[in-house]
Amino acid sequence: MKILSTIVVFACFAQFSYAQGANVNIEQNPKIDQLLEIYKSSLSNNEYYRIQVGFGNYAKAQRIKANVEEDFPDLSSKIDFDSPTYRVRVGRFTSKLDAERKFNEVRIKYPDAMLLKPKKSTK
Repeated sequence: MKILSTIVVFACFAQFSYAQGANVNIEQNPKIDQLLEIYKSSLSNNEYYRIQVGFGNYAKAQRIKANVEEDFPDLSSKIDFDSPTYRVRVGRFTSKLDAERKFNEVRIKYPDAMLLKPKKSTK
């Protein structure tokens, strides 16, 4: 009886071990890659309202950026070089209303802040 139960147990384990050997084949329409490239290029061409909170040499811009990230962690911040100074700019607002709301909030902490309009596309 022990031999029979042992054979049954091994047979069950053998059955489960064969169930693990599946292959997955994913087929993707090649046009999806084209759509993703179009989407990426459209995002890079979009212009946004930004808020400039300060400028100066690179060390000063880094300090300002660190302070802004601490004061407004929800805003993306970036240092842009615009000869001859480094400018700290925050946010990417698609609508003027959202930009002005956040600008009013930022000006309380940074009174020299400026709201930057999107550049006109020359296409």
